[in-house]
Amino acid sequence: MSRTSNAIVLKLVRLGNSRGVRLPKGLIDKYAIRDSLIAEEREDGLLLRASRDKRLSWSEMFKEMAREGEDWSDLDATVGDGLKPGDWPQPKRRRKAL
Repeated sequence: MSRTSNAIVLKLVRLGNSRGVRLPKGLIDKYAIRDSLIAEEREDGLLLRASRDKRLSWSEMFKEMAREGEDWSDLDATVGDGLKPGDWPQPKRRRKAL
């Protein structure tokens, strides 16, 4: 196992006629992985997540929103409600230390 930035490179190991990866205990604990993982194929690679994760992927979210038939027609009115950038307190700028 080796690290590149926030990615971890894992080696494939033989598991009978299949191949698999061993996850470090730290990752298993950190993400509360129990007995199974969900593998999601994406354009940029493979996403592994704990099966307890109830969050939806973006595609699942869009499908769910379409199924619910939510009405977003008032979004433009809400966004254009008349507030301008100067209508709320602006964050104070920090001075750079010399």
